[in-house]
Amino acid sequence: MDSYPLDSASPHPAAAIAAAWQRERPGTPTDSIGIVTPLWRLAKLLADDRRRVLSDLGVDPATLDLLSVLRRAGTPYELSTRQLSERTLVTAGAISQRVSRAEQAGLVERRTENDGSRAVIVSLTDDGHALIERTVDQVLTRESELVSSLSAGERDLLADKLQALLDDVTGRVRSDPGKPASGS
Repeated sequence: MDSYPLDSASPHPAAAIAAAWQRERPGTPTDSIGIVTPLWRLAKLLADDRRRVLSDLGVDPATLDLLSVLRRAGTPYELSTRQLSERTLVTAGAISQRVSRAEQAGLVERRTENDGSRAVIVSLTDDGHALIERTVDQVLTRESELVSSLSAGERDLLADKLQALLDDVTGRVRSDPGKPASGS
């Protein structure tokens, strides 16, 4: 991302970006920049750090996602491919690829449901269970360290505000994905 000098009137680097757009395109709405730019930068930092941790552990993010969803499902640690797709927010095709790779690595097994529905059920193997147990501790410990500058109350407040924003943006994007949101 571009690096901009700090705006002298604000402690936030994104303010310099907003000020530049206001100077170059007066009247263009820039109020989102102070929120969206830090979120994008933070998401990139967190994703890059998680990828590094996972690389050190020999696990790719897609496999972690698959194994995590199965582990969080509880005993017997199995879900249909449809449930996996819904819970990971990826397409059925992407789930099929993830399951195939994890199956080849001995981390999951799949079977067809015996109820005539042709549903495919994916379950953790002992090796998959051991890998997710070892991996999730390291990933979540690292991410806990990364947000440790916030108090428990600040973390709760931020989580609530981010979830509210996510819910609102999700609703707006799903209701009309091609149309810019109007001010309300």
